[in-house]
Amino acid sequence: MVEKHKQVHNYLCKIIYSYPSVKTDSVFYRLFQEFPNIFFELIGDSPDTASIYQFSSVEIKQTAFRIDGVFVPNVEVDQPIYFVEVQFQADTKIYSRLIAEICLYLRQNQPVNDWSAVVLYPSRSVDTGDIKHYREFFLSQRVRRIYLDELSSVSSLPIGIATVKLIVTSEDTAIIEARELVERTRLEINSPIKQQQLLQLIETILLYKFPTMTKEEMEKMFSISELKNTRYFQDVFQEGKEEGKQEGIEEGQRQEKLRMVARFLKLGLTVEQVAEELSLSIEEVKQAAQNL
Repeated sequence: MVEKHKQVHNYLCKIIYSYPSVKTDSVFYRLFQEFPNIFFELIGDSPDTASIYQFSSVEIKQTAFRIDGVFVPNVEVDQPIYFVEVQFQADTKIYSRLIAEICLYLRQNQPVNDWSAVVLYPSRSVDTGDIKHYREFFLSQRVRRIYLDELSSVSSLPIGIATVKLIVTSEDTAIIEARELVERTRLEINSPIKQQQLLQLIETILLYKFPTMTKEEMEKMFSISELKNTRYFQDVFQEGKEEGKQEGIEEGQRQEKLRMVARFLKLGLTVEQVAEELSLSIEEVKQAAQNL
């Protein structure tokens, strides 16, 4: 199964590197979908603002336009709609396209909320769009541009923004900064689910930057404890859970779950996490661990 995943990953990487915009769009879509608070940190707003928004990619009907991402507030909240454009390739017509997309969205949806737009660039040099016909949008800050390489050093940034910057970090320093982010994730993120999502996102960014990287090479860069939350180990984790589900019923199933305790503890899960995943009591997990 792992070998099959590896083959699929290598194939996808070939597609992604043939179309750079697909790579960055998918990473940022996943980033903002799982961690919407990062967007609001990027624009200098409180990360808590994310709780009143829903994020999605929006296709404009009867056109070939698609807006990379839209943060739409709850109807009863008087906050602006945020249009997000990820632009990692030079495009002299980006602003005419972006404004056209926004105007079509406003016409078709007739929202009551005000709006703002944010364009994310890897660097200022990629921003080749002509703002001549749209300068009022920029002067008023209705449309803002963020250049990721101009953000502060990773160590001084909030962990979410630092993860975003990893996308544009040079290959020479990406591994070092990724290790630092992994350690910060474990120290700063309290939720096991959010911690796992962020670690997997860091792994995804590294795999995009190093498409030929193998599992063995990944293991050399990160310790086993750091790898336990990556997709590879999650696949092993899920296989174990499925094995437990398929082994008999009632008492037979319970005994199989108890046998799975050792494997999950070796992956670094706490007693409480193992109990939750296997639907066992904490005492049962502790007893099973003592019997090993």
